[in-house]
Amino acid sequence: MNEKWIKIPLVLLGNAIFAFGVAAFILPGGFLSGGTTGIALLLQYALGVPVVVTVWGINLGMLLLGWIALDKQFALTTILSSVCYPLFLGIFQRLLAGIHLTSDTLLCACFAGALVGAGVGLVLRMGASSGGMDIPPLILNKHTGISVSVFLYLFDTIILLSQAFFSDLEKILYSILITFLTSLVINKVMLMGKSQVQVMIISEKYQQINAAIQTNLDRGSTFLRSITGHLQKDQLIVLSVLSPRELPHLNRLVSQIDPMAFMTVTPVNEVKGRGFTLKKKD
Repeated sequence: MNEKWIKIPLVLLGNAIFAFGVAAFILPGGFLSGGTTGIALLLQYALGVPVVVTVWGINLGMLLLGWIALDKQFALTTILSSVCYPLFLGIFQRLLAGIHLTSDTLLCACFAGALVGAGVGLVLRMGASSGGMDIPPLILNKHTGISVSVFLYLFDTIILLSQAFFSDLEKILYSILITFLTSLVINKVMLMGKSQVQVMIISEKYQQINAAIQTNLDRGSTFLRSITGHLQKDQLIVLSVLSPRELPHLNRLVSQIDPMAFMTVTPVNEVKGRGFTLKKKD
């Protein structure tokens, strides 16, 4: 229950950041956009329908469709975003009416990509959905088995191409930049605080190194059996996973024990288990 109450404010914050990025930078900059916002921009240009009205209509319609075609639990997890995003968007549009935070198009595009990516990434990290045009790909995936990402890219491509008819080439290029930055920031937010490093240490003094990892760093370790390439000698490799900030300490320990030790360091996106997602043993 406590975890659920922590997630709700973070989902609200994510939708607020998302809506602010759209209201403060994408709409004033006249950039193209995919998803629900992209359809709203298209209807605003073609029929003069306000963006927030279209977003409300699509989100509520997609929520109803998801409730019918998918499970009820899914609808409950998306209702917050489906309602809050257009609400926040309308509020920020009113607050920012007539205000241009920057006249620099490149700066506007960078902030748009960063804010939209941060907002959507935070919502996804909380295990929620941003609603809207996320729902049709999920329904099609359920009935066809084709990946959700394939349909998402297909729908976004169609929506972006439809807007290209009333936008100049420069705005199209800036919109591609925004899409790239959004994807990049979403990935960073999803992995924030989860990235660790995996180290493999080859040394004849593996026992001392293993003991130092467990006592000085308070990290677990594993021995891997190997055979050296040159002398064909049986050799144990020390394998361990630790946080990036602990890596300099490990480097000093290994250098003190065996300056000739061979060590490789590999980034790890996510680690589950004792010492990371589970508490350490006393």
